[in-house]
Amino acid sequence: MKDSFSTYHPIVNFVYFVVVLVFGMVFMHPVFQTIALVSAVTYSIRLKGKRALTFSLLYMLPLLLLMAALNPLFNHAGATILYYPENGNPITLESVLYGVASALMFVTIIVWFSCYNAVMTSDKFIYLFGKMMPALSLIFSMVLRFVPRYAAQIKTISNAQKCVGMDVSQGSLAGRARNGIKILSVMTTWALENAIETADSMKSRGYGLPHRTSFSIFRFDRRDRLAVIAMAVLITVVLTGAALGENTIRFFPSIKLKGISLFGIVVDAAYFVLCMIPVICSIVEDVKWKYIASKM
Repeated sequence: MKDSFSTYHPIVNFVYFVVVLVFGMVFMHPVFQTIALVSAVTYSIRLKGKRALTFSLLYMLPLLLLMAALNPLFNHAGATILYYPENGNPITLESVLYGVASALMFVTIIVWFSCYNAVMTSDKFIYLFGKMMPALSLIFSMVLRFVPRYAAQIKTISNAQKCVGMDVSQGSLAGRARNGIKILSVMTTWALENAIETADSMKSRGYGLPHRTSFSIFRFDRRDRLAVIAMAVLITVVLTGAALGENTIRFFPSIKLKGISLFGIVVDAAYFVLCMIPVICSIVEDVKWKYIASKM
């Protein structure tokens, strides 16, 4: 497997993504946001290759610029006025910077979620929460794979319709509309049938029963323990920095953040290592395998 972090225990994967997602939404310090965005994009490229790079450049970058540009038009709070148009509200430095920070946070969370969907498969999620909340975990697992699975299915249906000349790209405008409605009808029918089949299949297997046993390929070994300990140490350092105000920022009514300090650099380094754990694990694994191969 290309990504070694995906082979870690589901608890390690889940805890990691919960932490980086929460930290990414809470900490809006520019250094933290830059670290989080760079780490998320790097790991996404590691997981998906050129597709992730294309997604980031074609969709995420324009979205970031659009959100950053729109915020100052609606948010006029702040003490530092940059421009005061006639018969209009002022454009402030604080609103501009807050718009950039909000856009960075939004894009970072989207990229992290794309990595989450690639690593946390439905098997892992059901393994973690199947016993505690079987119905909810199954529904949540199906929701997470809804978009990629249904996108693939609608593409299959569209290709089949294209072979008989009834695709949305063929015929007149009215004919294309009818073809699109037919494809949507076929897709809806498939979705309902698939949901019924899934429910019957899980019920026949005794899913959710109190004394049901299940087979699992996941084992919490020494490598997972080391990963948990490392994450715990790094999280403690980051939270300590947050308590001391090292990684927090105030945007309104004026920009306020702590200056550079030795402990602040340590906190930034800890957050960088925390966000880059999957990439570091993959690099270490690659080096290890290359070393073993050179000895053969």
